[in-house]
Amino acid sequence: MIKSKNLKKIYTTEDVETTALDNVNLEIKSGEYVAIMGPSGCGKSTLLNILGMLDKPSGGQYFFLDEEVSKHSERQRAHLRKENIGFVFQSFNLIDELTVFENVELPLLYLGYSSAERKERVSEVLEQMEIMPRKNHFPQQLSGGQQQRVAVGRAVISKPKLILADEPTGNLDSAHGEEVMKLLDELHESGTTIVMVTHSPAYAEYSNRIIHLFDGHIVSENIQKELKI
Repeated sequence: MIKSKNLKKIYTTEDVETTALDNVNLEIKSGEYVAIMGPSGCGKSTLLNILGMLDKPSGGQYFFLDEEVSKHSERQRAHLRKENIGFVFQSFNLIDELTVFENVELPLLYLGYSSAERKERVSEVLEQMEIMPRKNHFPQQLSGGQQQRVAVGRAVISKPKLILADEPTGNLDSAHGEEVMKLLDELHESGTTIVMVTHSPAYAEYSNRIIHLFDGHIVSENIQKELKI
């Protein structure tokens, strides 16, 4: 599903040039669950943003579903994103003015689903996320764990091939963090590919493989459990 060759990302200001990623080569198979770990500032979120086509590399090649996308325009990248990728962020990124139902529904509006299709699909996902009783609440009326369940619901509503999760438990206590990890595990069991950035060794244990980054390089990989084909 994902392959990078000598991927580089350099940030330049007037005074400083910072290399966030340096010759990163990796491959992620369809159906895999990969955890990316490393100290703060090592390039984890930068890598995730490039894998999700939210940012472009400064050099190297990036293949998504066998298509070389590193030179794509923003419009081309946006089309691939909305068709194939769901995002879960540490800060939830819900829209305060929209209800739970409307937040989860939003990707389907962009994809042109009919009103009836949207209602049916959102209801299914809210039940799956065990948040249906809160469907008319606004994000600020929910606990952190509930907000993250809504965010996961929004990420999976369009049935994406890939979920990218950036510290999805970072703002949650251990009980709510465990809930979110179980949700991601269930999604993986159903066939979704997941790439997750985490600082937690315990949560990384959910994955098939752990990739360790340091100073923009992949320094090691550990296979936790073999991928079921």
